[in-house]
Amino acid sequence: MADTSPLTRTAPGSMKERLQKILAHAGVASRRAAEGLITAGKVRVNGKIVAELGASADPRRDRIEVDGKRIVLEKPIYLVLHKPRAVVSTLSDPEGRPSLADIVKNVGSRVYPVGRLDFHTSGALLLTNDGELTDALLHPRRDVPKIYVAKVRGMVSIESLDALRNGVVLDDGDKTKPADVFVLREEDRNTWLQITLYEGRNRQIHRMGEAVGHPVLRLARLSFAGISTDGLRPGQLRELSETELEKLKKNYLTPYRRARDIAAPKKKGPLAVDD
Repeated sequence: MADTSPLTRTAPGSMKERLQKILAHAGVASRRAAEGLITAGKVRVNGKIVAELGASADPRRDRIEVDGKRIVLEKPIYLVLHKPRAVVSTLSDPEGRPSLADIVKNVGSRVYPVGRLDFHTSGALLLTNDGELTDALLHPRRDVPKIYVAKVRGMVSIESLDALRNGVVLDDGDKTKPADVFVLREEDRNTWLQITLYEGRNRQIHRMGEAVGHPVLRLARLSFAGISTDGLRPGQLRELSETELEKLKKNYLTPYRRARDIAAPKKKGPLAVDD
């Protein structure tokens, strides 16, 4: 029977971290997905299965494996992509459609998208191998701003604008959070809107448009968490600047860590772990 005992010892000079944090930093998966890998018994440390979420390890000294493959820490990389239309926001597609893998194949590190954009939606999409930052940006309580420009059918009334701003009931019965919405221009019996969301639901803007009788004809995301695609053509990407990265960590990662640490139960005795 495999040994599933937790790792609790800390050697002198050890730099132990929780396993899910190590896997996230290595670009294996987000922290939440990494927890699933651990509880499923897919993670081994020094040959032993570790299935306890409180377990820790030293990524410099311990041999950490997921499904038999050794984990090697990669240098964190942070990119913004101007996602083209007609590209899926995943690294593969069972239907054989163009995917992000075609765009990031020469990056040199494994990176994953922070959230998704619809197949026919273009615009700002962050890519990184930092699973912890990904979790922080996608956490529903962080209210990360996402700015879109949408072309909708028809001339949008003041009443419809107010409904979009204050929240509309979607087809599943849930009401959206308040959003910033204003008219950019009207042309050919259609309206261009700028919409800032502070939440992320599946095809949310399309569903909001349908809820007020103005189907979305075209959609692009101008920025995500303050990171824009200015200067990038569809299909191009760039590294985040130091200033951009510092702002992301200050505005989202630090509060996420603080909230997580407050919520984490205190452990005593031999099960205590280093973070």
